[in-house]
Amino acid sequence: MILALSLGVAVLFGAGSYLMLKHDLIRLIIGMVLISNAANLFIMSAGLTTGAAPIYPLGGETSDPLVQAMTLTAIVISFAVTALVLSLAWRVYVSHLSVDIRELSRAEELQADRDDEVGQPDSDELGAPYKDSEGVRRTVDQPPGKEAQR
Repeated sequence: MILALSLGVAVLFGAGSYLMLKHDLIRLIIGMVLISNAANLFIMSAGLTTGAAPIYPLGGETSDPLVQAMTLTAIVISFAVTALVLSLAWRVYVSHLSVDIRELSRAEELQADRDDEVGQPDSDELGAPYKDSEGVRRTVDQPPGKEAQR
């Protein structure tokens, strides 16, 4: 039984690692879920003892209920994180029509190049003044329709 659990953990971890190395956002998320499940199975197998249930008072050895409670908490947290990441991946697909990480990286670089040509500030320079395409000095919170200093 311990050998089967060990092989299950190894297969889940290996498949998750393989999927996380792919250049697809959905496969990366599935790989993350598989590695999380492998970690939960490993924790459960570490606390596994062959004995009576924790409620049964007359049994010799009982399995520790703390390990099971921690694993259940980890499963719930993993489910919430997976739902959040899948919703973010859906939003990326809707906005970019792609889930390929290389294409998304190229699109980000092109957008950064376009922002540099127009004079848009980088994300670390938000609030700092910049010059727009007409040479007018503006700040990020100042829309183009308002008066600005030259």
